[in-house]
Amino acid sequence: MKPFLILFTSLFAQQCISQSNPVFPVADFINSLSEQQRSKTMHTLDNDERYNWHFFPKSDRKGIALNELSDEQRNKAFALLKSCLSVTGYTKTMDILQLENVLQVLENRSDNDYRNSGKYFITIFGKPDQKNSWGWRFEGHHISFNFSALNNKLISGTPGFLGANPAIVPSGPQKGKQALREETEGGFALLHSFTSQQLKSAISKSGAPGEIITFVSRKAAIDSKEGIGYAAMTKTQHALFMKLIHAYIHRYTKLFADDMINDLTNAGLNNLRFVWAGSQQPDGKPYYYRIQGPTIIIEFDNSQGNANHIHSVVRDLKNDFGGDALLEHYQKNHSR
Repeated sequence: MKPFLILFTSLFAQQCISQSNPVFPVADFINSLSEQQRSKTMHTLDNDERYNWHFFPKSDRKGIALNELSDEQRNKAFALLKSCLSVTGYTKTMDILQLENVLQVLENRSDNDYRNSGKYFITIFGKPDQKNSWGWRFEGHHISFNFSALNNKLISGTPGFLGANPAIVPSGPQKGKQALREETEGGFALLHSFTSQQLKSAISKSGAPGEIITFVSRKAAIDSKEGIGYAAMTKTQHALFMKLIHAYIHRYTKLFADDMINDLTNAGLNNLRFVWAGSQQPDGKPYYYRIQGPTIIIEFDNSQGNANHIHSVVRDLKNDFGGDALLEHYQKNHSR
């Protein structure tokens, strides 16, 4: 089998790994694939499929599934995922993937194809290279990470979706398991820190929406000014608010997460808002919260299954799917 990329000295490979750069791991993964597997996995960067992201069970996902890979190939696929996520982000992702096995038991399904921890797909867009623009996606039920790289650097990991069903495992060997505990408890901690006067701004006039509002849109936008602003919070609440934001942004590798934090800061923390809708206690009734600012939308919804089924998403309003810079770079170089 011809290697897909032969451009890496050992020094460059070490540099990629030390910087949590995905170029070396993706080359290692691609080189492990057969020609037939490669044809399923690889697409051009300008293919509309790149924007066809979903977080619910689907039978027609593009790419190659984990259950189509050998043990060695799966290890290389997971190494690629690790290169783009923090340890915490990777752990949450694996916990959610394993919830498919829990659901199969809870739903008493004899058919193990619908709930299947092997039905998570890898799709690569463009030709990964240290100077190219390219992207890749890791996706299945309740997981969708859409990564983009340019000039040997990860520039986007969004849309980035993690969900959990059940949010808290009710029975069995994993009873009590809570994949998104940090996001859940952090939201309530901030909400319960507000005074009655602050709650008048923080609480939405409408109920929990029943789903994340941005859903699977190509371009995220929510035309709402609801919520309490950062400037109206105390220093203690600032700390709780930023801790909650970090729980989402630090799903990603530190260098990339730091860039997102810098964007938030440069756009002005006072421009951030927090809004809550629905039940104000974890009492089995639907609830929802959102963090919104000039560069970001974070949504958390727990309204299905007696509020034991979470959907959460991070949308980078500048750089979803790599933003305009990624495609401009691709189109400029592809036309040569």
